[in-house]
Amino acid sequence: MKKKPTKFSKIFGSGPIGLAVSVILLFIAIWLDRRFNLPAVTKNQSVLNIIFFVSIFLTLLMIVWSFKSLPAADRGTKLSTAGAFKYVRHPLYAAFLSLFNFGLAVHLNGYIYILWAILLHPVWHYVIKYEEQLMIDTFGKSYIEYQKHTGRFYPRLIIKK
Repeated sequence: MKKKPTKFSKIFGSGPIGLAVSVILLFIAIWLDRRFNLPAVTKNQSVLNIIFFVSIFLTLLMIVWSFKSLPAADRGTKLSTAGAFKYVRHPLYAAFLSLFNFGLAVHLNGYIYILWAILLHPVWHYVIKYEEQLMIDTFGKSYIEYQKHTGRFYPRLIIKK
């Protein structure tokens, strides 16, 4: 049975749920860090700050590119396979998951935050399944073919047959 996407789910997809889970897990990491006084990765905070600001800049670039590639009004109604979507199926999520979150984890300077950033990947792969099913329901074989050639959050290096 096909689920009919709402206007909200067409525009925001799995983002709000993924963001909520990410923030909850971040608060758990902060609590663990403070509760157990976990060790820092380095004492050179200035290098970590530079990495964080570079990650913010790259995140913003990816967000702008994503919106230029597929404006919010077209989300869920048009299948975009150009621009940022030529390389990854979910460039907005990829920007936060792969660029911003790792930059934040490095900036927070703790192994627990690096672990948090790594653990977010399987969580987001699970959360995104609902949105991808909506895309299959909406675009059918075109989206299934697109999935074979384009990675979810990272460019696909090996094309599925």
